[in-house]
Amino acid sequence: MKFEIQREALLKPLQQIVGVVERRQTLPVLGNILVNAGADDITFTATDLEVELQAKTAVAVKEPGEITLPARKILDICRTLPEQAVVEVTVDQERASVRSGRSRFTLATLPASEFPVVEDVRSSLNFTLPQQDLRELIERTHFAMAQQDVRYYLNGLLFEPLEGKLRAVATDGHRLAMADMAAGIPAETGQPVIVPRKGVQELMRILDDSKEPAEVAIGNNHLRVNVPDIRFTSKLIDGRFPDYDRVVPEGGDKELVAERELLRQALARTSILSNEKYRGVRLSMEDGMLRIQAHNPEQEEAEEELEVDYQGETLEIGFNVTYLLEALGAITGQQVQVTFRDANSSCLIQEPASSFPCKYVIMPMRL
Repeated sequence: MKFEIQREALLKPLQQIVGVVERRQTLPVLGNILVNAGADDITFTATDLEVELQAKTAVAVKEPGEITLPARKILDICRTLPEQAVVEVTVDQERASVRSGRSRFTLATLPASEFPVVEDVRSSLNFTLPQQDLRELIERTHFAMAQQDVRYYLNGLLFEPLEGKLRAVATDGHRLAMADMAAGIPAETGQPVIVPRKGVQELMRILDDSKEPAEVAIGNNHLRVNVPDIRFTSKLIDGRFPDYDRVVPEGGDKELVAERELLRQALARTSILSNEKYRGVRLSMEDGMLRIQAHNPEQEEAEEELEVDYQGETLEIGFNVTYLLEALGAITGQQVQVTFRDANSSCLIQEPASSFPCKYVIMPMRL
């Protein structure tokens, strides 16, 4: 195998896929990337056996072939070469030679036959939507995923195809985020699927804010997303996601409407003096006024008052301030609407009159 390529053309696909490569892995070949040189393009593949990323770049190949190269080392070599440098890669038996100007590196390789490749996704549902829409759907919900929860099905993001729209749901048992996005999905929709946490993070990294299409294929065991020059494949979590509809509170009769950014800033300031472990803040509401209070074991206190649109009986309720801040950060509109039932029930956070319907549910905490 032999090819010449400009540094930037090699660096871009390597940066796009290297996030999948684990620093500690069970199989030595998982620390490598698969390089497949065809006649006029090169495909780079990285995997951790759960998520696979494949990036392609056009280049005139002198001698086609395939091999695996150490991922971090080849990336670091490219990063440190001068801009616009020409890189020549030659593979001879078990060694790869990388030359550029007066620089020369010899890397150990492993045979391509050892590299695990995800089987072909037998998709039961295919649809296309703009990259920026899919990215926004994930950004609005992903933060509510659990981290290393024993209920493994919570350590991922639920994608539910519904007629004409795609729904994303995440929950860690204390809060829930749900958003819908218009998509050309037929009436005979597929099954909901759970994409693992790492897959969600890598998918967010490769999606950009363009109208370029993202082709989504959902199979029994895998989700595949194709964007220009990149192919993302992730195994699905085999588990039953909670019945999230039952979690969304209904019948709340106390409604607060506030300027989203003013509320977010007030909560952020108050959180500075909240308990570092429990992160609790107390919200006290009365006609036209919201009072936010926090205190910590050092007997320090913070209090903020905010004019809001609130009619109803006086209510005091405690929440984890991080959950409130992350929900407010995911909303983009100027105003936010929070609905309460009583001090022991979850609150529902929404953006009034939004073209992008999102719901955030947060359980209260005792303070």
